[in-house]
Parts: sequence; C-alpha cells; structure tokens
Amino acid sequence: MSGPSDLYDGDQYDATNEAKKKFDIKPPEENALEVVQRPVSAMAEIEKSRAVQEVQAALVIAKKFPRDTNAAHTAIMESCKRISLAQQAMYSYPRGGQTVTGPSIRLAEVLAQNWGNLEFGVRELERRNGVSVAESYCYDLQTNVRQVKVFEVAHEIQLKNKVTKKLTDPRDIYELVANNGARRMRACILGIIPGDIVEDAVKQCRSTLAKGDGAPIADRIRKVLLAFKDLGVSQEMIEKRLNHKADLITGEEIAELQGLYNALKDKQAKRQDFFEFKEDEDPTSKSAEVNAALGVKK
Repeated sequence: MSGPSDLYDGDQYDATNEAKKKFDIKPPEENALEVVQRPVSAMAEIEKSRAVQEVQAALVIAKKFPRDTNAAHTAIMESCKRISLAQQAMYSYPRGGQTVTGPSIRLAEVLAQNWGNLEFGVRELERRNGVSVAESYCYDLQTNVRQVKVFEVAHEIQLKNKVTKKLTDPRDIYELVANNGARRMRACILGIIPGDIVEDAVKQCRSTLAKGDGAPIADRIRKVLLAFKDLGVSQEMIEKRLNHKADLITGEEIAELQGLYNALKDKQAKRQDFFEFKEDEDPTSKSAEVNAALGVKK
C-alpha cells in the first residue's frame, strides 16, 4: 500500500486543495520523516543480476555433476606426492608448551581444488576509519553447506619494540587484509572438507618430505641449515632442539623442520617459540621489517 512519500511529486503538490487534504501531502522540507529514494544505478542492477545467475548456474552444475569422493581423494593424494607442494603444505605453531602441526593455506587450496564443487575466497566488504571489514568464505555448492568468517583488520602493523605503524599505502593495506583473510579462508575450507581427507593429505605430505626428491640426505640437510640461517636460526639452535648433531638429521626430522620453517617464514610464529633465543637483534631495515609484518614474500 502506497504511503504519502510514494505519492508525492511536484505535480501532485500543485494540484487542488482536495487532493492535498486527501493524501496529506507536504513538501519534503516540512516533513521530517520524508524518505528520499535515490535512483539505483543500472550497472549495479546488471551486476547484481549477473552474480545471481552465476550462483544459480554453479548450483545447477554441481547437482548435475556431483563429486566422486574416491576420485577426489586419489587426486589429493597424488598432488601431495609433489615435493614442491609438500614443502609448503604444513606449518607449525606453539600451543600449550607443545608444537602443533597443521595444513597450510597452500594445502587447503589444493584440497579445495581437487575436492570440487566448492567456491572459496576472501573479499573486502568495507574500508573506513583506518579499518577494513572483510569476509572469508567456503561454499559447498553440492551440499549447500557454507563456512563464513567476517572480521576486521586495523590498518596498522606491529614492528619491533612494540612500535605500531599506521598504513596508508593502498597496496600495503591490500596485502595486510589478504594475509589475514587467507588464514581465515583456510579455516573455512578445512571446516567443509572431511577431517579424514585432511589427515590423509597431511600424512602424505610428511611422507613425501621424508623421502625427499632423490637428493642425498647430506645435501638436503645442508639446504635446510642454509634456509634456517636466512631466518636467523643457527645450526647450533637446530642441534639443541633435536638433541643431536646436524649430520644425524633424518628425513622425518626434515619434515618436522619444514613445518617450523614455514611458520617462521610466514610470520605465524617467532624464533623464540621453537628455539632457545634470547633477543631478536637482527639488523633488519624498516622496509624489510614492514614486508615481514605484512607477510609479503620477496
């Protein structure tokens, strides 16, 4: 049923007094509750219609071509046999005095791609007053099950000595939001894909790392030590954690160290979390420090 604000326009207001009384029409400036309707952009309507049609088409295709779980599991296991993926597949983090290992965002993406009929990603919903509101999601088009996480990201990073740096560069803000969103997107994906599939993938990645790429174990140990050295972790620190000399490192221990390395490289943990390290005294430039805080890889 139309109200006074729907009926009002200039012509009606200039009509007869009877019409004014009948519809109780008042000029906008005299009516505090007057609702001014803004025209909707034609492009916005087209984009909205297109997005709806895309979702509907994806749902129809998912129902028409349901996933083969056995084939998906096989594809995931084959992907986890690639040494390049296995090296990025896990990360470790401290919890309750212990080191917990879990799947990384790289492994989560491979799981989602091979599982099929999933939509996942990160989108920024709003940016205002130095804060971005973003959303990470994973939607199973076949089962109509979704995981969504809405979160806020302040446009600032913590540098050394607890110094806070405000971000104003659009690229820095984008990378900060993307880095925070990726971690939540991983949680969304892992909330959709069955846990036993995830566990099998992690085991296969560990097995792939333990076997290596065919290089002699001595060469693999040397590469591990050099990689940690770039992060400020010495051979002595690694030996103290493992309780033996570096030349006795096994393939399984290389797999364990890879998870620690990924966590340190991606700033998911600090060196003090895994190794006996008193003070962080690396002579790091401000530019490199900002990139590290943002999770930017060179």
